[in-house]
This record gives sequence, structure tokens and C-alpha cells, in this order.
Amino acid sequence: MHAILVVNPKGGSGKTTVATNLAAGLASRNEQVYLWDLDRQQSSLTWLAMRPPHVAQVNRLDRREDEGEPDLGKGSWLVIDSPAGIHGKNLSHALRIAQKVLVPIQPSVFDMAATSAFLQALRDEKAVRKNRAFVGMLGVRVDPRTKAAATLEAFLGQFGLPILTYLRDSQIYPNAAFNGQSIFDLPHYMTERDREQWSPVLQWVAAPD
Repeated sequence: MHAILVVNPKGGSGKTTVATNLAAGLASRNEQVYLWDLDRQQSSLTWLAMRPPHVAQVNRLDRREDEGEPDLGKGSWLVIDSPAGIHGKNLSHALRIAQKVLVPIQPSVFDMAATSAFLQALRDEKAVRKNRAFVGMLGVRVDPRTKAAATLEAFLGQFGLPILTYLRDSQIYPNAAFNGQSIFDLPHYMTERDREQWSPVLQWVAAPD
């Protein structure tokens, strides 16, 4: 099983958008994908319930956190949408399952301040220190050519964490979500730029540990 944890302690950081689009992107490659929503709001599962039958299938995982590591079969994918404020034992438990960790972050002073202590704690987690889980950052709702992107790069540079990509600020994400869809379910002519931005993420999560 390949497990990817999408995490940021700050609410509204884009975790669910990243988790649902990642799950759909993997499913569009004919992979068997499960989505595990640990957030009380269950936004990812709301999206999944609206998902139309003609698009690539994403499976729902109903499981409590304390039931141990799920056994989904060889070669399957698990995308974990984590709750805001995750820390301590809950974070350590999630990292015991995940091989890859995606941290979406917006280039605002508030988001960077709220995430700073978490990124340090994440680096200090045993799974990360022992290279059992690898961390990648995503700039969300940002143009890479802007001063805001340069500020975000400088901020993340102090933690030594790679920025995999920048996802633009576009209404295509919420508009797709209203119908239980992702950018990978929409026509290529509408999403070509967004698919290009996602390409490094899909390559990173699929790369050998």
C-alpha cells in the first residue's frame, strides 16, 4: 500500500482540495485509490458522495484511527485528509502509515506563522528523521512569479523542505468540487495548465522511497 498524508495544522490551508485532486489524479491513471477523511467536517467524503459514476473511481475508507494500519492490498493507494490542528500522538500515528507527506501552504504571513512550529515538529518526528516518511511542500493559490512566492520559498528554505509545485488561484477547483470532480475529470482544454502544475506532485508521490 502507498499512503500519502495531506497535512497542515491550519484550517483553510487547502488540504481537502489537495487530497481530493490527488486521489482523483491517481485514479485517472487506473490506480486503485482509497480516500480516508480524518476531519470531523468530512469534506472529502462529501465530495466523494457527489462523485459521478462516469469518472475514475475513488473508494471510501471508513475506519477509526485507533484500528491500526489498514490493509488495502498490494499496489493500492491511500490518500489521508487530516484534520486541522493535528499534532502529538495523532500526527505520529498518521506518519507510521504514510510514506509521503504533502503540506499545502499559502503565501500569507498568517499561514506561514501558523505553520512554522508545525514544520519544525514535523521534521523532528521519528518517521521523518529516519527517512521512513518524506515531506514535500505545495504552494497553494499562488503565482510562482510573484513576490509572495519568493517570500514563501525563503520561509521554507529554513526548514530544508522542497517545494514540489505551485497551484494557481483558480475557480476551476471549487467549481469542479461542487460536482464531486477534480481537474483530472474535466476536459484537457480546460485544465491543461493545472495538470502541468500537478505533474511534479504525481511524479514525487510515485517515486520510490
